[in-house]
Amino acid sequence: MRRIGTLLCLFGFVLGCATASLGTPAFAQDLQDTYRAIESGVEKEYPVLEELYLHLHANPELSFHEKETSAHLAKQLSDIGFRVTSGVGGYGVVAILENGAGPTVMVRADMDALPILEETGLPYASKVVVTDDQGMEVPVMHACGHDIHMTCLIGTARLLYSMRSKWSGTLELILQPAEERSGGSKAMLEDGLYTRFPVPDYALALHVDGLEAGKVGYTSGFAMASIDSVDIKVRGIGGHGASPNSTKDPIVTAAQIILALQTIVSREISPFDPAVITVGSIHGGTKHNIIGKEVDLQLTVRSYTDANRAHLLSSIKRIAANTARAAGIPENLLPIVTVRDEYTPALYNSPELVDRTVKALADFIGEENVIEGGPAMAGEDFARYGRQEQKVPIFMMRIGSFSKERIAESIQRGGAPLRHVHTGFYFP
Repeated sequence: MRRIGTLLCLFGFVLGCATASLGTPAFAQDLQDTYRAIESGVEKEYPVLEELYLHLHANPELSFHEKETSAHLAKQLSDIGFRVTSGVGGYGVVAILENGAGPTVMVRADMDALPILEETGLPYASKVVVTDDQGMEVPVMHACGHDIHMTCLIGTARLLYSMRSKWSGTLELILQPAEERSGGSKAMLEDGLYTRFPVPDYALALHVDGLEAGKVGYTSGFAMASIDSVDIKVRGIGGHGASPNSTKDPIVTAAQIILALQTIVSREISPFDPAVITVGSIHGGTKHNIIGKEVDLQLTVRSYTDANRAHLLSSIKRIAANTARAAGIPENLLPIVTVRDEYTPALYNSPELVDRTVKALADFIGEENVIEGGPAMAGEDFARYGRQEQKVPIFMMRIGSFSKERIAESIQRGGAPLRHVHTGFYFP
């Protein structure tokens, strides 16, 4: 659990130095004194934060159901001295601390957990089971590190409140629901995050990573992909499996569509532009000797630029329709392509903010512990905070979450990869 203190120290320092580097002379007068103050602050706050982490880990809540988590953390922020508003975009929380003239720096942490059975065997492992929005009974676990993110945010609040004499400006802390379903940031923005509350000059966030604890990873510019979920309903004319000539088999058509979709990335998108089309689900038919009427496909579509996203989605529709036409499917039974309302834009880390923050981190923890990484095709709805008309510079860093001991154990097992996020075995 000591590693959580390390994460907190890093994030609290990043926020402070981001504020300082943007014109807060009082903070920057004696950085060594500031470093010592942060380190001693972490030591002082650690018992409270460890208790909070254990509570959060053992009591996870699904996306859009973060009622108790939201209330618990809102009270903590209020008790610290922040002006707190709850119920923003559902269970979102906005906490404001005004501390004189200076920039407004926003820090965001996500609150939701995943429908995953925890298999860590930890004494504080989640045993929560709930009924989800589809009426199914599911286990719930913080398998993506959001419990760590929230603990870091509360620790940052406690540290920077206690260090008010060393910085000036406005600190805006955001506890966001439903990151895992890509709707939380959208809901908070639509509920007036940038109109009811100060528009930040800069916005920061973190995410746990497979790095060693005590190290920070970063990517300047495009860091994570845009995400679209696409459904394709392939239709045909059913009949007996012994007489396929009298049918229009949607399973064969679906198979041809799946293969043809792969040519979009390989033949229509530049090799220098990352893009992904993955068919993650295919469902059709009921029995060996029956040719059914429909096949359902589910796709995830990922890219970085708006132009490539539009091209991918347009090509999916074109290929689905024309493959069906080539198979002799009547016009009134062409595939139905639905782009779900679950779009997450690509995450673009502001290079200027990245440079300032990385320099501050390197000064504090050493250049060898600040690691530049490449972009990923995973997604993150933190991106939306930088996509609004205000064009807020944003930066999400990656925080190491594995101890040296666990990494060494992995190597001893022959280099088997550590179990990471979105599995029932993840813990820091």
